[in-house]
Amino acid sequence: GGGGDPLLEEAQHPPALLGGDRYDQPPAPAVPAGQPAGGGEHECCERVVINISGLRFETQLKTLAQFPETLLGDPRKRMRYFDPLRNEYFFDRNRPSFDAILYYYQSGGRIRRPVNVPIDIFTEEIRFYQLGEEAMEKFREDEGFIREEQRPLPEKEFQRQVWLLFEYPESSGPARGIAIVSVLVILISIVIFCLETLPEFRDDHDYEGTGGTFGTGGGPLSPDGFTNSSSSAASMVSSFTDPFFVVETLCIIWFSFELLVRFFACPSKATFSKNIMNIIDIVAIIPYFITLGTELAERQGNGQQAMSLAILRVIRLVRVFRIFKLSRHSKGLQILGQTLKASMRELGLLIFFLFIGVILFSSAVYFAEADDPSSGFSSIPDAFWWAVVT
Repeated sequence: GGGGDPLLEEAQHPPALLGGDRYDQPPAPAVPAGQPAGGGEHECCERVVINISGLRFETQLKTLAQFPETLLGDPRKRMRYFDPLRNEYFFDRNRPSFDAILYYYQSGGRIRRPVNVPIDIFTEEIRFYQLGEEAMEKFREDEGFIREEQRPLPEKEFQRQVWLLFEYPESSGPARGIAIVSVLVILISIVIFCLETLPEFRDDHDYEGTGGTFGTGGGPLSPDGFTNSSSSAASMVSSFTDPFFVVETLCIIWFSFELLVRFFACPSKATFSKNIMNIIDIVAIIPYFITLGTELAERQGNGQQAMSLAILRVIRLVRVFRIFKLSRHSKGLQILGQTLKASMRELGLLIFFLFIGVILFSSAVYFAEADDPSSGFSSIPDAFWWAVVT
């Protein structure tokens, strides 16, 4: 009849705002059901209205269908939010965030947080619209979050527990205790390395001749350049009873035990052997066994020098690399190392410009004082250090 309320009739039969389709029936995949015959050819222009807390957005269905696993890309998932009276999808969500959500579909997977939306709110929006873990990882990476690498674990339960105990201090209380012990042993080893060079603890024969490889031990030199056998034997005994040697031995026992346990418990021996931190661990303990073998060889050879003193000094110097073992227990040092690695190009450029400045100013000061007989710069290379420090 013609006497009905026109507003009521409009509410009961909403106008076809989006190409004449009805959205009040269950949708077929990719496009809503009820499209006109031959609708496949109209899919490119099929549009949909999305209402975000009163703010309407309009896009094409094929744009949303690029990501069928998401909330908006799956017709069945988004159907629960369909308003048949207004012929639109309604979401009571954060409005500023939806600009970026819709751009995700339009750009084929680029996720960018609006500057006026907090990170936590935008994270919730990503989860609500079910954009997936890949989109979340891209977002977190763009925001500067450190990506947590997957931890490969051994298959056997006992091996896995031992690996977690020695490799991941944050995994449990006992693991943190072992990490603390390891840090203390490293610090003690470094302190001993420095203290044994003090004049009151150092035997000068240790640096001028043979014997006394471990610090305070050393025998008097005979005229032919070797220690005599009686003093050498006493020197060996004093070397092995020296407090520095005892503490060093205890530290090496812990380092070796820790390295062997981690090696036998690791999930991959090849990966373990290639890890730079494990290589540092090996380098940190090798000097001890080389110098110990040298001491024993000298003892068997009645004090005859078994290795060049220069080589022994280099081996001793390698012990200082133990300080890098601390980076295993410090996230800050690891991040600093990664930062330096990522900035190698810029650091190289900085050194290059520094070198240019050194050449320019070294040349300038050399030629400026070339006629002065008391000049401290005999050549341009001789002025390099002056240019660097000034």
